[in-house]
Amino acid sequence: METLFTVILIIASLLMILLVLLHKGRGGGLSDMFGGGVSSSLGGSSVAERNLDRMTIGIGVIWFACVIALGLLKAY
Repeated sequence: METLFTVILIIASLLMILLVLLHKGRGGGLSDMFGGGVSSSLGGSSVAERNLDRMTIGIGVIWFACVIALGLLKAY
């Protein structure tokens, strides 16, 4: 059981990295401090961006549940 949660945790971690890197930058980072944030964001987020947000939240919940489950399995 512990091995299953570990494998799911590794897959969820890799997916989280991929999904976060796919997000569109919203500014306010280091690039804005040095003049790199010239682009303006007109309009709301697209359907693809909202679906990407939902998938990121879903994978984050799975990742969090695996961390809790592994912690409980190690404790007992």
